Amino acid sequence: MTSVPEAHTSINQGKQRFGVAFRLAIGYVVAIWSVFFLDTATGGWMKFYGIHPLDITSLTGIVTSPLLHANLTHIMGNTMPGVVFVFLIGLSGRRVFWEVTSITAVIGGMGTWLLGGIGTNHIGASGLIYGWFSYLVIRGIANRNFMQILLGIILATAYSYYIWGVIPGTPGISWQGHLFGGIGGALAGWFITSDDTKPKAQLQA
Repeated sequence: MTSVPEAHTSINQGKQRFGVAFRLAIGYVVAIWSVFFLDTATGGWMKFYGIHPLDITSLTGIVTSPLLHANLTHIMGNTMPGVVFVFLIGLSGRRVFWEVTSITAVIGGMGTWLLGGIGTNHIGASGLIYGWFSYLVIRGIANRNFMQILLGIILATAYSYYIWGVIPGTPGISWQGHLFGGIGGALAGWFITSDDTKPKAQLQA
């Protein structure tokens, strides 16, 4: 039986997790839309700061490219999935979110920089979105957590069409960003430990 103080603590922790997740999701929307409006208002020059494959000077694009979008259709397509995935990951805490996002950004960005094709410019949050998605699908298996596995199955079913985004051939689509972002998210799901739902055993001296 759960005592009243324990139930109170559980409710408060749930509220805190929800608050963190909500703020992260809102922060994502504010970040990409603020940059979009600023870029649009200043003539679109900020799009230059995407990832230009094999160009050393564009390595900073690994950080800046997810904030940049080509047009209204592009950013709208990345808004809702991003909000959903950021919120779901954010329920595990800020540390988990930033670990997953960092791993996804670095692996997705470097993969795109290496294999994205000389003379191209890769922008958009979709690489992160693919990483967040693959993390959410994988993490339940890595954590042996039934509820997370169930969530992963639901998401994999609902967003099964994402598989087309990693297949080469569609003009204007950065399949490299999608593919390597997804790989980054999957690796985060397997290897980070801050999202482990099982309590760690205490060492006894």
